[in-house]
Amino acid sequence: MRRSRQRQLFRHVLLPGGAAAGLAAVLLLASPLHAQVGGPQALTEAVVAEVNDDPITNYDIIQRMRLIVVTAGIQPTAQDMPEIQRYALSSLIDERLEMQELRREEKEQKTSIIATESVVDDILSDYAKQNHMTTTQFLASLAQQGIGPDTLRAQLRAQESWQDWVRGRYGSRLRIGEDQIKAYQDRMAAEASKPKYLLSEVFIDAQKAGGMDQAVSEASQLIGQLHQGAQFQAVARQFSAASTAANGGDAGWVTAGELEPEVREAVDNMRPGSLSAPISVKDGVYIVYLREKQAGGSAVLISLKQAAIALAADAPQDQVDAARAKLIALKAQLHGCDNFESIAGKADGVLAGDLGEAEAKDLSPAFRDAAVAMTVGQISDPIRSDQGLHILAVCNKRSNNAKGLDRDQIENRLFGEQLQMINKRYLRDLRNSASIEVRATQGGS
Repeated sequence: MRRSRQRQLFRHVLLPGGAAAGLAAVLLLASPLHAQVGGPQALTEAVVAEVNDDPITNYDIIQRMRLIVVTAGIQPTAQDMPEIQRYALSSLIDERLEMQELRREEKEQKTSIIATESVVDDILSDYAKQNHMTTTQFLASLAQQGIGPDTLRAQLRAQESWQDWVRGRYGSRLRIGEDQIKAYQDRMAAEASKPKYLLSEVFIDAQKAGGMDQAVSEASQLIGQLHQGAQFQAVARQFSAASTAANGGDAGWVTAGELEPEVREAVDNMRPGSLSAPISVKDGVYIVYLREKQAGGSAVLISLKQAAIALAADAPQDQVDAARAKLIALKAQLHGCDNFESIAGKADGVLAGDLGEAEAKDLSPAFRDAAVAMTVGQISDPIRSDQGLHILAVCNKRSNNAKGLDRDQIENRLFGEQLQMINKRYLRDLRNSASIEVRATQGGS
């Protein structure tokens, strides 16, 4: 698969305006590490943690803290430093585990997996262009803020290699079935009459944060940074554990049914353009930015086919029972809309046809109630009308809302969510089986 699609999973390295002021805080307020930092060369490389005997030094952590501050565009205070340090250490531990696993796989499979220098050069060039710079200018701008080129290159190499490996190993095995897509479409159609929200999100994983209290604290500090002017997209790319992180937290238009109950309750009470307080859910904490809200009422469009037996409104009960029995027997031979008319049309006394697409509200009450309740591909029990007895097949459902997702967008969203879940489980297993020793804070000048 082309790298351009792979990189959609990555956190972009962009340089927001005002990052220098935030960087000054890291230079002057790195007290959790007791580091009086005047530049990279001023640090002694005391070991702060070991991951399967692979050391992480205080130099590594402060370099990563600087990179986080610059790329997220935040302006931390002394009170923010412990959270940023914790996040930097957690990220470095994950990357050590990923690179160790990749090296093990390279040795076992006798093939190259880890991104080469030329691949990293290409990524750097892309990011430089996004910042309207050459690669040399881009690295020089980071150097001016105390960030060594090897710090960024190591992060990009780990991200590129790991995401490429996970997608290559598991992506080809993932199959988004038509039933999953139809179920998603049905859910969208069922939610069409309810309010919709255009959201951006940051999700703090409680397990990765070290517990729910830590996740709430991290979310609160990020909200403070956002209120001070940090860009939501930059913060999401750097801190969010959601699959939307690579898109700057953009979740697009979502319906109430797609949101966790706690998030839905929060956004119901928010005004467009507002930022939520921390929203605790089962496994973490959300920060939500409500960009726009749309009232419910969009029409549900349903495509139907029918097989019918004509009966007068006052037909005797024995005729109705006989027609019902014939349609029930016919229903057992039908499988969705494929070959519906050719099979149903062969039955004696049965008229089969395509009813086309109509708004649910325009259908007769009996038809509407059955069609709205059914999923795509489902066939109804016999339905009585003044004209006869009918069975319906639901061939498609959709909302007439232009902001709805098309089939390919739904497939891509489901694929991304599944791949994100696999990636999370994979990394969790690596952490659980690893020897990770975090030492008491060490430092020096």
